Amino acid sequence: MKFNPDADLDTSGIEDTRGSGGGGRSGLPGGMIPVGGGIGGIILLVIIVLLNGGIPGLSGDGTEQPTSQNTGPGSLNSCLKVTTSAECRFVADQNSIEGFWSAELPRRGKKYVKAPMRVFEGQVSTGCGPATAAVGPFYCPPDKRVYLELGFFKTLQTELGAEGGDFAEAYVIAHEYGHHIQNLYGILGRIKTRSGPTSDSVRSELQADCFAGIWTNHATTVPAKNGKPFILDLTDDDISRGLDAAASVGDDRIQEKTQGQVNPESFSHGTAEQRMRWFKTGLDSGDMNTCDTWSASTL
Repeated sequence: MKFNPDADLDTSGIEDTRGSGGGGRSGLPGGMIPVGGGIGGIILLVIIVLLNGGIPGLSGDGTEQPTSQNTGPGSLNSCLKVTTSAECRFVADQNSIEGFWSAELPRRGKKYVKAPMRVFEGQVSTGCGPATAAVGPFYCPPDKRVYLELGFFKTLQTELGAEGGDFAEAYVIAHEYGHHIQNLYGILGRIKTRSGPTSDSVRSELQADCFAGIWTNHATTVPAKNGKPFILDLTDDDISRGLDAAASVGDDRIQEKTQGQVNPESFSHGTAEQRMRWFKTGLDSGDMNTCDTWSASTL
């Protein structure tokens, strides 16, 4: 994944709260994690909410919790170019993803509302309730924010077996913004069934994967404010790593790893094959119309 060192980064949509003391209460969003114990406990904590998007069912008063930001050296808020520091790639990802959707939705007659990306460590308070780093990346509809704990990407490799890499990280962020697009269209409100191979939850997650693929299709053409693209090139290896990341968070892979058996009736995100296929559907088409998982007879 080749980032453009000349593209100007915009940190107005970044909230880096690491080291600011603004984490909030400890714990997990109330009622969100019906998890048992065992060696797979932490993995299940991650997976149940990983790429979950804060789908209805989370507790919380819907009010954004005030959080102070870290604006010192090393903060994502200080990223001017992707070369400012290694972590500035996350700002480039966010800028590119929002840049694409902020142009695509109006082209389709829909107003785009920006969603800040809040980077935290340890714990954070959200409009969906308090969360810890164990939750992994998620989107909270009430405060329209993507929440990201950067240590998750190591977990993605060490605990979930993904190859990792810059584009695997970008895929995760793009998936969360896919949930934001669903929220703007009122799609998240459709979710009634939370488990099962054809449940609303699975359909929502697969659609967010497809939306991530759509951004990927257009990623090298999204310009920064100075007209230079954020991303210069995506290789076949990058795409392979993105597909691998999608597969690593498939329900069947996780259940096999943590429980030794697969139970489709408890699926909430889709199988590894489904997640890869819907991501690739968006990637190949670049068109939102191909991402209708809600009417698809075969997921």
